Amino acid sequence: MDKVTSLEVAKRAGVSQSAVSRVFTPGASASNKTILKVREAAQELGYRPNVLARSLITGKSRIIGLIVAYLDNYFYPLALEKLSNYLQSEGYHVLIFMAANDTQSTDQVIDELLDYQVEGIITASVGLSSDLTARCEAAGVPVVLFNRSQDAANHSAVTSNNFSGGKTVAEFFLAAGHKRIGYIGGWEGASTQREREAGFRSALAEAGETLAAHALGQFTVEGAKKAARQMFGKSDHPDAVFVATDHMAFAVMDVLRGELNLHIPHDVSVVGYDDVPPASWAAYDLSTVRQRADLMVKETVTLMIEKIRNPASSPRHIKIDSPLIVRSSAKIPEGWTS
Repeated sequence: MDKVTSLEVAKRAGVSQSAVSRVFTPGASASNKTILKVREAAQELGYRPNVLARSLITGKSRIIGLIVAYLDNYFYPLALEKLSNYLQSEGYHVLIFMAANDTQSTDQVIDELLDYQVEGIITASVGLSSDLTARCEAAGVPVVLFNRSQDAANHSAVTSNNFSGGKTVAEFFLAAGHKRIGYIGGWEGASTQREREAGFRSALAEAGETLAAHALGQFTVEGAKKAARQMFGKSDHPDAVFVATDHMAFAVMDVLRGELNLHIPHDVSVVGYDDVPPASWAAYDLSTVRQRADLMVKETVTLMIEKIRNPASSPRHIKIDSPLIVRSSAKIPEGWTS
């Protein structure tokens, strides 16, 4: 079947071809009467506007590329859904690409995204090389980092206040009287991992304490289980552990209870980070630092649109405070208030 053209829709609706174009162009002006006539004609004829063809003419694809490293962690599917919905409400289409958790893979994906003439790129849980940073700038494509930051100040970034969150967990453990405190982190190349651990260690140091045990779970279930077996498979194991994500904390709790027969929180207090939906399930009831995903998404989209509309605007790094949500997986200090 031949594709229906905008000219045919214009003839059926009794309007000009430019009127049809305005009706299907986000932000363009058209009367309610014209919109109704054009959309009825388009539906009758089975017409769909060619968005890609229009982008070649206008230079505006209205497409934002989203890059994510992995979806195993509940936080990212939820965040991507919110990002997609928010961007669509602002008139942008979303193109999602997966990348491995390393800069080389991310660079390859962004190379592909640039070929799609995207107007902006949002990266979730991945980093960028300095070379790719320069190429995006040269192409006039703004980049906003979501839940990840980098040392260079070339791009805007939105994260929770990871340092403050880690510090709060340490203060919570100390107030509960814990003395042998452990930490299970993620991938040490991630800014979120480094900042959470740094805040955690900082509060311990201020109290004259040090970590009793340390391991990295690489942000994976198997990695977290392995770390838990090594850390708690001995008699002098920690009496509290901070796990850098809820995703890993669930795996740690499964090992503590199912394999090592340790009682939570009597034998070990466990605190995670993210506050994904399963954290409130009765099976885990996990105390955790809540990432305020709605606010993080709102700020990310705001920064992206601001940069698209005003390329000269300066990059900004927004850190959003994250409260500690106290549940039954950790001993609660007497008189503790979040």
